[in-house]
Amino acid sequence: MSLNSYVEKKVLIITTDGRNLIGTLTAHDNTTNLVLSNTIERIIRSPDDDEPSSEVPLGLYLIRGENVCLVGLVDEPLDESINWTEVKGSVIGTTKH
Repeated sequence: MSLNSYVEKKVLIITTDGRNLIGTLTAHDNTTNLVLSNTIERIIRSPDDDEPSSEVPLGLYLIRGENVCLVGLVDEPLDESINWTEVKGSVIGTTKH
C-alpha cells in the first residue's frame, strides 16, 4: 500500500524499538523513510508505575524506513478527547532480535 494517501494527515508510527510517534506525515520515499511535522512521542507508563504517562514534543522529525514497524491514520476527534497522561498500558516490546 502506498503512503501517498496519508500525506498531510495525522499519523501514528510505531518503531521497531516500540516507540509511539504521532505527527503530520509531510513526506516519504519508497524505502519508507518518513518526515513528520509537529511530532510528539507518547510515553505510556505501565499500570504499576506511579509516574503519569507523558507526551514529549519533537517537532520536525525524520524516521529511517528500517525503523518503521507500523504507520496508521489517527482518528483526530477521538485522539483529542483522550487525556494521555492518564492512560496506562503494557510496554510494546522491540521487534529487533
